[in-house]
Amino acid sequence: MLLINLFILVQVPVYAQVPVSQIEGKEVYKGDDVVFHQIDQHTWVGSGHVMASESLYLVEGSDKAVLIDAGTKITDLDKIVALITKKPVMLVATHVHPDHTGSAIDYFPELYINPADTIGIPQFMPNYKGKIKFLTDGEIIDLGGRQLEVVFTPGHTPGSTTFIDKSAHYGFSGDSFGSGNLLLTTTFSTLLETCKKMSAIMEGYNIDKLYPGHYFGINEETRKRVDGMITISTDVLAGKVKGDENPNGMLGLNRIVSQYGVRINFNEKAVK
Repeated sequence: MLLINLFILVQVPVYAQVPVSQIEGKEVYKGDDVVFHQIDQHTWVGSGHVMASESLYLVEGSDKAVLIDAGTKITDLDKIVALITKKPVMLVATHVHPDHTGSAIDYFPELYINPADTIGIPQFMPNYKGKIKFLTDGEIIDLGGRQLEVVFTPGHTPGSTTFIDKSAHYGFSGDSFGSGNLLLTTTFSTLLETCKKMSAIMEGYNIDKLYPGHYFGINEETRKRVDGMITISTDVLAGKVKGDENPNGMLGLNRIVSQYGVRINFNEKAVK
């Protein structure tokens, strides 16, 4: 039921108005479950078809590659990835919701996550037979000639995580900042600290954009959007913004605020 509720909640106009075809870059694979486009010479985005074009990213170095998220249901994802890169692949998850850790995780012997999201494992991925390993905040994943920095960005879930490529001036944020429609399952205080942290990183390292968990080609997370969420969170916590009744109300997120080009779905208890 939760999977269905998540599906209904993310099917909002901000997604429906932007077709997958607006993703630029060469199409390198097209199958029944996923389409992969090339972002740059050693980076690809896969678009799933089940939950609002759930996105997964393949990031390659000279020694190995990282697959960030695994979609909802992608048959033979390991074989598909092997068509794109011949490097050994490390699977990481931005968080454990089922549109990011779906059935395809079973093709991989190990999955790396933020330990704070273990709370969601019994509900979202109880049958994974591989080994779950834990990331640490600030950890550097060395791919050989290319590095990803692990940045814990809780808010959407307790263990939401972003992966930053400082040299390329971009990162991969999953649902941490909502792809334009954030489902806040923790608190505004948590979100505020996360957004302040990410804004400082983006400013300090000239990070132009974060590729989100539901990418359509024109909805990258920018520092302007992150800063807008800082303002929203601050105003909500100060009582200046109450939000409106959420017509969907799924997952107990009975309030919604829409400002600065982003929607935040939240529960009234999140105002702390």
